[in-house]
Amino acid sequence: MSDPQKPVEDELAGTEQPFVQHLVELRDRLIRMLMAIAAVAAALALYPGPGRLYDLLAAPLIATLPTGATLIATSVVSPFMVPLKILLMASFLIALPVVLYQLWAFVAPGLYSHEKKLVLPLVVSSTVLFFIGVAFSYFFVFGQVFKFIQGFAPKSITAAPDIEAYLTFVLTMFLAFGLAFEVPVAVVVLARLGVVSVQKLKDFRGYFWVLAFIVAAIVTPPDVVSQLALAIPMCLLYEVGIWAARLFIKHTQAPDADVGSGPS
Repeated sequence: MSDPQKPVEDELAGTEQPFVQHLVELRDRLIRMLMAIAAVAAALALYPGPGRLYDLLAAPLIATLPTGATLIATSVVSPFMVPLKILLMASFLIALPVVLYQLWAFVAPGLYSHEKKLVLPLVVSSTVLFFIGVAFSYFFVFGQVFKFIQGFAPKSITAAPDIEAYLTFVLTMFLAFGLAFEVPVAVVVLARLGVVSVQKLKDFRGYFWVLAFIVAAIVTPPDVVSQLALAIPMCLLYEVGIWAARLFIKHTQAPDADVGSGPS
């Protein structure tokens, strides 16, 4: 009869902290997040300034308007509030790496090694993919959408969009494309948690393509270019997600609890 092997030790044993200590650490990290956002906001307020930030955001639309046409403000406070909103939004996006690092530093001590191998790549990849989606919509989709819309405007109409309505439209598109580019992350998480298998994801491929075009038709303006610009990347990223799911499942498995135990 073989001697029983020693059970696998818990790598988090002895790292527990009092609840109050966690609250103090959370407070400190929240303060650091706010300080990072405030520092970026102060820098952007000095240069290039809130007005210049809005000019950059409105550049794709201004380029398609008739010569001499500009955006208008229909509210008394819009010329002040809209650039301020853009300043805060830009500050948060630029400071996002610091915010995510503080969150990671707070959560990481309570994770096992295999959990860190899963969470950290997902946090980094989701952030990068979101920024890629936002950049894709700004540099490619906006120009095509506004050109299409202005092409249908009657000659008797002078286009003069409202600055607040334009900001709402831009934020909606940024959010739509940013979340659409998170498809690989969603696929990996579902597969890693065991909600669906990789084979089921492959079998669902055709249905996802149909779903991608339906979503694109709903969230984008009614032009073919912008709908294809959202649906095609979603389909491609779904394939990337299936490939990445196989790698994550292979390299982020928890250590087998039964490895250390043998027959008594």
